[in-house]
Amino acid sequence: MLRLALTPRWLGWLALALLAGLACVWLGQWQWGKYEDRAARADRVEAHYEADPVPATEVLGEEPVPVEDEWTRVTATGEYVRDEQVLVRNRPLDGTYGYEVLLPLRLDGGEHLLVDRGWVPNSPKGADVAPEVPPAPAGEVTVTGWVRLGETSLGRDLPEGQVASIHRPEVEEEVGSSLLGGYVSLESEDPQAERPKPLEVPDTDTGPHLAYAIQWWLVVPALLAFWAMALRREATTSGPRPPREKKVRIWDEEDG
Repeated sequence: MLRLALTPRWLGWLALALLAGLACVWLGQWQWGKYEDRAARADRVEAHYEADPVPATEVLGEEPVPVEDEWTRVTATGEYVRDEQVLVRNRPLDGTYGYEVLLPLRLDGGEHLLVDRGWVPNSPKGADVAPEVPPAPAGEVTVTGWVRLGETSLGRDLPEGQVASIHRPEVEEEVGSSLLGGYVSLESEDPQAERPKPLEVPDTDTGPHLAYAIQWWLVVPALLAFWAMALRREATTSGPRPPREKKVRIWDEEDG
């Protein structure tokens, strides 16, 4: 069996199995990375989502907010800059696409905190027509919500007052002022007012990525076991055949 395994044909099959095994290891690592990312996000949500709120300026500053502070529950008091509303286009909620409504909140210290007040559906006249948005409260307002990270730019050219993603430089260009390095997804306002529909509660499911990773890794020993079984089968069937028994004819027996 060892001699057969060292032949060029079987060494070639072994090399092919090892290459396929390396690919499976890489795919397993890729799925494991996706699992770790989703698990870390779920941990952040569970740690922060229902915690007591802290002042927004303790978490948000000029620099982009660190990923470990995402979903921190914060509170801030100031006045909405109501004429600087920005709509984020093509945002889904409950299977329907519409807009998320962004508005800067001018804090007592002069900083501008971007608040995502919620979601509104597309206009009945089409996505190119700005939808009706419930107006934000006038005067001093206290907001409570969750810190969110900025998004990457999608590089799309949209009408004035709209953006394709919550990308800080693009939103700053629309509102005409500098913003803190993250934004707040609104939970509540005080005083209360009619507002866009609240966004969905974040999903903490880690998905099937862990199971996929394990499945890819289990393919590696399965490949090697298959190679070994095929080698053994050929080794046991390709050896010298036992001598065939000589048939005795009836008349030979009678002559004997």
